[in-house]
Amino acid sequence: MSESPTGQQILLRHGEQTAVIVELGGALRDYAVEGRPVLDGFSADERITGGRGQLLVPWPNRIGQGRYLWNDQDLQLPLTEPESGNAIHGLLRWMSWQVVEREEHRVLLGATLWPQPGYPFHLDVRVGYVLGADGLTVTVVAHNLGEDTAPYGVGQHPYLTVGTEAVDDAVLLVPARKWLPLDDTGMPVAAEDVTGTPFDFRTAKAVGGQRLDTAFTELERDSSGRAVVRLAHPSGSHGTDLWLGEGAGFVQVYTGDTLPERRRRGIAVEPMSCPPNAFRSRDGLVALAPGDLHTFRWGLRVWRQQD
Repeated sequence: MSESPTGQQILLRHGEQTAVIVELGGALRDYAVEGRPVLDGFSADERITGGRGQLLVPWPNRIGQGRYLWNDQDLQLPLTEPESGNAIHGLLRWMSWQVVEREEHRVLLGATLWPQPGYPFHLDVRVGYVLGADGLTVTVVAHNLGEDTAPYGVGQHPYLTVGTEAVDDAVLLVPARKWLPLDDTGMPVAAEDVTGTPFDFRTAKAVGGQRLDTAFTELERDSSGRAVVRLAHPSGSHGTDLWLGEGAGFVQVYTGDTLPERRRRGIAVEPMSCPPNAFRSRDGLVALAPGDLHTFRWGLRVWRQQD
């Protein structure tokens, strides 16, 4: 049997839950509860497309023209979205991540981000996946090993499914008071109130034909400090909560309209520490000082009507 195009496949188990993490990019390939898929993921013999399950380090989403100023340096990143002239989704998603610790229900993987053209900073990044009574918890910790303060952001790109053939029928709740419109170059401008707009999902509603590739912020949080995005089956019988915890102040929701092979099959709900273009706007951007750590935490919890 030939090796998987995503490298080592790491299976986690806890009760009725299973998850699969892959070596390539430390990505989350699959998560299922009682045999029911929670993610519109990918199989072991498939390549990753559409960013499925990928970790987005040291920035999520796009940087316009891949160019930014930092500490009087004019820096140019590789244009990894050449059709739009942008740098997209960071520098570690096509790198091998190594297993640091592993048990049946949890795994910790690590990768080194070496200084390079466009990002002359040195980071150690670790991601922990844990299955437990509260579902799947994901924690990303970055440590600045270098001598210079580094611009830093992080996100992840899971696609959720509740078993509908298309996302149109799924019911979405996003507890955000503001959304980020885009300018003519596709970069976000000043956040606007969602009230009275099609982007107000504070009350759950069917996605319908709405096209979303939209960042949200000013998230309403519960007493534990979590903001919860909910995707539910139209029957109301079951669904998935994606919660955003420490370090996760933004969320991108994407209905997959530009994916020809899996168009509108799942909804990407992307927890992020900063919005698109943060290296240029500085909105939500972390200035990670030498020796400092940054923690980013999110998770998934499946519910049934009786919950």
